[in-house]
Amino acid sequence: MKPQHFFSAAAIVAAQAPLVGAFSSIGGASTSRVAGSRRSRSRSSSELQSSSIDAQAISELESLISDLMEVNRGAQHGNLQGLSPGRSAPSPLTMAEAAAGHGMPWTTTIGRTDEENPLLYMPFWDWQLDFMESSLTNLHPIECTTLNDIDVSFNENKEKRARIVNHCYASDEYRKIRMTYYDAGDSVQVFNSVFYPDAKYNLPVLGIDLLSFNRKKYLAIVDFQPLHQDEDDHAMTYEHILQPIKDKYDNLKGRMSSKFYDETQFFSKEMLFARFEGQDCRGGSLPCLQITHLDLVKNTPAATSPQDVQHVFDRQTAYDTYSAERDPAAGLFSAMFGKEWAEDFIYDFLFSLSERSEEGLNLSPPMFGGPPQGGKPGGPGGPPAHGGAPAKKEASKTHSMPRV
Repeated sequence: MKPQHFFSAAAIVAAQAPLVGAFSSIGGASTSRVAGSRRSRSRSSSELQSSSIDAQAISELESLISDLMEVNRGAQHGNLQGLSPGRSAPSPLTMAEAAAGHGMPWTTTIGRTDEENPLLYMPFWDWQLDFMESSLTNLHPIECTTLNDIDVSFNENKEKRARIVNHCYASDEYRKIRMTYYDAGDSVQVFNSVFYPDAKYNLPVLGIDLLSFNRKKYLAIVDFQPLHQDEDDHAMTYEHILQPIKDKYDNLKGRMSSKFYDETQFFSKEMLFARFEGQDCRGGSLPCLQITHLDLVKNTPAATSPQDVQHVFDRQTAYDTYSAERDPAAGLFSAMFGKEWAEDFIYDFLFSLSERSEEGLNLSPPMFGGPPQGGKPGGPGGPPAHGGAPAKKEASKTHSMPRV
């Protein structure tokens, strides 16, 4: 059972029977900090020797009690988001500490470059973090770990001069927001982010990708990725938000190759797909769909039925499983960081609700691309992407998107 699934079950139990104050830590020992932690709690050898209960059983019991107390604590304070499934344990780091993790934001590249500003998409990383901190409620970092407790927040291949950094956050509005930056100098630059609404909101997932290859080929993709086949099965319609943006910019009307993805599954009809080849993509600015997606969440009534919430969570699980099995970057991650790391990273972090396929991932060399408008098909399309929409009419702060 994945930790997110356990956390969901723990929330249900906690809601049925208040636990705060009902248990004290065994032997007077303090319990660990977070709900849903996959790390076992340790006790001193003298305490274990004086106990007639198996040490492993004690540790598991302490973990369960701590997890349930944390969930129940949120419920007692009226924090219903703690009862929504799929939420991960908070990180002990502050927002400032998390944002600065692994030297972020980077100012120099690990790879070879002829560019004055080699980290092409770092301004987008900075902009999004600033937007999240100023606009989201109870924003906090969550840990970037796999089921085996491997930290995947950073990895590098010094020989091949490539590195990757990952951040993960949650708020009342979103159960998970992940951000990834891949830096290999002028060879490859990637910014990827996915926003998963809390399961009480029956809304699409926001997917963002900005990719640059050899400073000659550029991809920019964004979509409000549907959870259901029919747009009307969501709590709010949304394609009308993307349509005028797509109509206004001809270069956002590209199509993905079908080698990896089926556009009829988990992609909207108004997906924005831009492919530039042999030209500089700087000088244009992409609209900020993060702002519009948040508006959509805030204007959507939260589901009150546990069955409705569970249905949305099940659809997010289906989205993760579909996406993990088709991630075109699997070959790149495997080549740079090893097969085992790549599979754990994709299944346990990028798409953490997914179930592993018995056949494993397609680890063939990546060939990102997609047919330009009116052109012949190229390589497979990248994952869901970056984009935006008009700024909120009423905002305490102006979030102008950086220019690339």
